Amino acid sequence: MKTMKVNVVTPDGPVYESDVEMVSTKAQTGELGILPGHIPMVAPLEIGAVRMKHDGKTELVAVSGGFLEVRPDTVTILAQTAETSDEIDVERAIRAKERAEQRLRERQQENVDFRRAELALQRAINRISISQGKL
Repeated sequence: MKTMKVNVVTPDGPVYESDVEMVSTKAQTGELGILPGHIPMVAPLEIGAVRMKHDGKTELVAVSGGFLEVRPDTVTILAQTAETSDEIDVERAIRAKERAEQRLRERQQENVDFRRAELALQRAINRISISQGKL
């Protein structure tokens, strides 16, 4: 089966690199499925999972925004942060989720940045879901 090279890169360096048969992820315009030979494109990403399929297996990477660049034989994801499912510190993600939920409960207070707390909650839930293989 045809494959394409996938690179997931953050400001801290590369997170994932492999040859895969399919990539699917959530862009700001909706879900994207990319196969080898896809037309070139660039799309901004949402907080979510990047799913890479190869050899009958699916590998997951949690991303918190960024950009996806597609070329016929290469997909590059430039993410603000990214973690493979086995690198996620679940306890840390659970604590981040609890902190974000607490800030959202206190949103009546003037010093709480509601949008920032909401994004922190989305990132934590995404990391927990991916670490458990739930999507």
